Amino acid sequence: MRYTHVLGLVVAAVGLVGLINAQNHDQGAEKLFNGQNLDGWRYYLDDHAVGMEDVWSVRDSLLICKGEPMGYIWTKQNYKNFHLSLEWRWAPGTEPGNNGVLMRINGQPRPLPRCLEMQLRHQQVGDLYGFHGMNLAGDPARMREVKDHALGGHLRGVRMVETSEKEPGQWNQAEIVVDGGNIRVTVNDKLVNEATDAEVVAGPLGLQSEGGEIHFRNIVIRKLPD
Repeated sequence: MRYTHVLGLVVAAVGLVGLINAQNHDQGAEKLFNGQNLDGWRYYLDDHAVGMEDVWSVRDSLLICKGEPMGYIWTKQNYKNFHLSLEWRWAPGTEPGNNGVLMRINGQPRPLPRCLEMQLRHQQVGDLYGFHGMNLAGDPARMREVKDHALGGHLRGVRMVETSEKEPGQWNQAEIVVDGGNIRVTVNDKLVNEATDAEVVAGPLGLQSEGGEIHFRNIVIRKLPD
């Protein structure tokens, strides 16, 4: 058998294995945003006279958040251990602001709920926080603790190692793996933060409204074993 023929068979086999692995990887993946409407999401705003559609909308298959008043949308389903991926950008031509991905939300709704957060604030993307007593630990040199924060109560934070955020207006991509007490954050294919000892509880996922128009797309989650 010729070498080139054997090589061709090997390449084909590797390609088949890769396809099977990709298909297995996609099994169990769930789109949290369908690109058409906000089915599957609830909302909370600190101004109760403002409706969900006044802050969050869908345009050109993008989830648009105006950024005010302060609040968040959250999934109707609960998630404990998961692999979440999403893309976001600050509205082109505008000043970047603040936002965050909320995880394991629990307790009563309030402007900043009891939860874990992966920060999306411009120049702080990848910072991790636990609000209202949610436990979180990490590298002591990057830890932050405030016992009486005006919005977050007793908060603990782990600052990201270094930024990999793109220029405002460009699309960014994040991968967040939450598995038991461990959290890993990758931004634009670069590992930027890790935390340990995170409080383990099932809860919804959320996206904030906290200043600055922001766009989201390709929000996909895969549950991990408990």
